[in-house]
Amino acid sequence: MPLALWALTLSAFAIGTTEFVIVGLIPTIAANLQVSLPSAGLLVSLYALGVAIGAPVLTALSSRLPRKPLLLGLMALFTIGNLVAWQAPGYQALMAARVLTGLAHGVFFSIGATIATSLVAKDKAASAIALMFSGLTVALVSGVPLGTWIGQHFGWQSTFLAVSLLGVIAFVGSLLLIPRSITTPAAGGLLAQLAVLGRPRLLLVYAMTALGYGGSFIAFTYLAPILQQVSGYAPSSVGLVMLVYGVSVAFGNIWGGRLADRQGPVRALQIIFLLLALVLLVLTFTASSPWLVLLTVLAWGAVAFGNVAGLQVYVVQQAERETPHAVDVASGLNIAAFNVGIAGGAWGGGLIVSKLGLLATPWIGALVVLGAVGLTSWSGHLDRRAGIRPRPLASPLHGH
Repeated sequence: MPLALWALTLSAFAIGTTEFVIVGLIPTIAANLQVSLPSAGLLVSLYALGVAIGAPVLTALSSRLPRKPLLLGLMALFTIGNLVAWQAPGYQALMAARVLTGLAHGVFFSIGATIATSLVAKDKAASAIALMFSGLTVALVSGVPLGTWIGQHFGWQSTFLAVSLLGVIAFVGSLLLIPRSITTPAAGGLLAQLAVLGRPRLLLVYAMTALGYGGSFIAFTYLAPILQQVSGYAPSSVGLVMLVYGVSVAFGNIWGGRLADRQGPVRALQIIFLLLALVLLVLTFTASSPWLVLLTVLAWGAVAFGNVAGLQVYVVQQAERETPHAVDVASGLNIAAFNVGIAGGAWGGGLIVSKLGLLATPWIGALVVLGAVGLTSWSGHLDRRAGIRPRPLASPLHGH
């Protein structure tokens, strides 16, 4: 794999770290800025909303720009957003910095996949995309726990300074390694995206994505306060629990891809969503025990992102039938759906915490994920009625 691809992977690692590290820091930020836990949780929601808008809208608007300058501009915007967060005088400034960074994130992953494939031979395209998206997985395994640890020991602002430094390294790497000659593909404009959004079968898959991740993030956004206030963990230990979660996610991604390979996407998604709902329900009862909660978080990681490969490939399979001229657009909109789910889950979780308390988030999250099981089963039923046989996975493609 060419060195340029590693520059993209490092960028993905920095971006993944900044998206999810906030989860481990919510109690710290809430206490420091003197805001409620649900208000701190909105920092997750608004970032994800920035990604959801940035991915489809800004990708379409920037479709004619040369790829390398656009990529460098995005990494500069990402770094500036994190520097603003580092120096944020208060809650509103931090909120603005998160939205800015989220917008850069959305466009980066939309164009990053096309840049990654243009760097390698056609038969290596899936591997190139998988390598770039592995930056996100590695961020969950190492970047998030390390960022949480830095935030607990040196103040949450230092976490954003550390991520800014990663952004600078990724920017320099992209500047030096990515060739200028990358062709600008004919990207789908806003009209192509509206055409995709007019297809009920694709909307159904987007709803599966949004509910599956939304349900998980109702509880995941408030995992650090649950660990500290219910399970009795010291703030300094939260980073270690995030490490356990991240390692489990890495295995879950591989397991989920293999399951979709063997069973086809619909069956794999039914299994993973059901297991996710079950784990969330169990968390309601194990949260008060430090050891049992650790085992539950380990199980949660294994199923939390295991459905990425199945969902992304299922979207591509549906798009090949429904909108063959806009498969990339359909695939990009699934990234938006994923972040709409995160935004809605984090926001809904905040409402639940303020009205019913922290321990209501896991079981209500489980109910939302059961909605994703229902939609997946319905989509499979519609496939069978239309005479469409489930195809196994072509390649464990795109992450989120």
